[in-house]
Amino acid sequence: MIQTGKPIRWGILACGGIATKFADDLVHAKNGYLSAVSSRDLGRAKAFAANYGADVKAYGSYEEMLASGEIDVVYIASPHGLHYEHTMLCLEAGVHVLCEKAFAINSKQVNAMIAKAREKKLFLMEALWTRFHPSVAKLQEIIASGLIGDIKHVVADFGFKAEYDEEARWFNPHLTGGSLLDIGIYPLFISKLLLGQPLEMKATGVMAPSGVDMNCSIATKYASGATASLFSTFAAQTDTTCTVYGTLGKIYMHPRFHETKGMTLTIYDGAETVFETERKGWGYSYEADAVQEDLWAGLTENTWMTHQFSQELMGLLDEIRAQIGLTYPNE
Repeated sequence: MIQTGKPIRWGILACGGIATKFADDLVHAKNGYLSAVSSRDLGRAKAFAANYGADVKAYGSYEEMLASGEIDVVYIASPHGLHYEHTMLCLEAGVHVLCEKAFAINSKQVNAMIAKAREKKLFLMEALWTRFHPSVAKLQEIIASGLIGDIKHVVADFGFKAEYDEEARWFNPHLTGGSLLDIGIYPLFISKLLLGQPLEMKATGVMAPSGVDMNCSIATKYASGATASLFSTFAAQTDTTCTVYGTLGKIYMHPRFHETKGMTLTIYDGAETVFETERKGWGYSYEADAVQEDLWAGLTENTWMTHQFSQELMGLLDEIRAQIGLTYPNE
């Protein structure tokens, strides 16, 4: 257990674009800071570390950083096809883990990661940053108030046009490409957060020449009688919004909904209210704060982003992939 209030020393494993955003936002974290970064390329690690001050250590191997004694928790920023390998590496080294979404490739890997964390009595959480955004808290507050009545339907999409390149992360099956695991996870997440586990789910996909999904469309039905329409694509720019329809009104989360600061509440008698919430930096510091609070409390699991939630979410992703015929060579 880390002494309450003691500054949390963060390490970053893999120095890609998402790592840059997370590192940028640690300046907003409450009493946490970037202590070390690692890459298989020492030059890349040094160049990354140089952006965050002379005290940030750079390592040319993940193992070296994990054994350094310089970090309390590691943020895994590698492609999701490597999350299982890298999470297990960190846990075996005795280091707490915040692992970027998607948590892994499949449920078998997620279950093994969680089992290892519990065996080692270490903290492990999927870094689905949207869960900790103030906008999501506001969304839940409005729904809980009863202003829109009972939820009957959720519509959420995420899409952008990506130039096709089979070697690029988005389209390469060996790098676990496809729209579903990369961006389709956000519409699926928000529907699960608001409506729970679906009773029925039907998915259809359009595949890229490389065999991963270019488009993925999902329809779900819930015990409450609600339904959801979810969509992701690399073929076109979509609105990337979420609308929650209730019996008395609706909530429209402004684009891009997974990181938005704004939403519009419409009551069906005509009243309309626009809300704007806080977003510090890119928006990643909120999940970092949550991890830090858990580490100070001696917890090994977050109460908002539980192991069970991640297991159930991955189970849904597994089922969708089975329905659209998406498999990966490294699973």
